[in-house]
Amino acid sequence: MNVDKLLLELADEIRVCPKCRLAETRTHAVPGDGTAGAQIMFVGEGPGEQEDLSGHPFVGKSGQLLTRELEKIGVAREDVFITNIVKCRPPQNRVPLNDEIAACNDWLGAQIALIEPKFIVPVGGPSLQTLVSKNLRITKARSQVFRKDGILFIPILHPAAALRAPDVMKQFLE
Repeated sequence: MNVDKLLLELADEIRVCPKCRLAETRTHAVPGDGTAGAQIMFVGEGPGEQEDLSGHPFVGKSGQLLTRELEKIGVAREDVFITNIVKCRPPQNRVPLNDEIAACNDWLGAQIALIEPKFIVPVGGPSLQTLVSKNLRITKARSQVFRKDGILFIPILHPAAALRAPDVMKQFLE
C-alpha cells in the first residue's frame, strides 16, 4: 500500500478521533497537509480558529507568515508536511495540556513514521518540548540543530509570537 493512501487513511481516523476533551469542542480536526515524500516536516502546537474552521494547518495569519518565509528560501509549502502536536483546537488557543498531547502522540508518531522526514521543524516551545526535550526552551534552542532517532530537529519561534511582538518578529525572520 502506498504512503499517500496510508496518510489519507490516518487523516480520516484523526478526523473522527474521540480520545480527549478537545474533540468535544472542535469544528474540524486538523490532521495535517503536505506530501508523503516530504523531506521537511513542520510541527506546530495546535490548530487555531482558522484551522479549526477549515480543517487545514497554518492557514491563518501565522500560516501566511510561515508560507511567505518558506517561499523566500525557495521552499514550496506543497513540498513539506505541516501538522501539529494536537490535532484539535484548544479552547481560546491555549497551550495544549499534557494529557491532550499524549492523546495525539500516536497520531503524530504515525505521521512521522509514514513520512520519514530528514528534518523536523518544531514550531514553538510546546512542539520543541514534545518532540525533542522537555528541558529545552524555544528562545534558547531556536535555529539550533538537534539529532534524535536519526532525524534532525531545527526548532523555530512560532509565527504567532512573531506577529504579536516586533522584537520576536525580528528573531523569527533571522
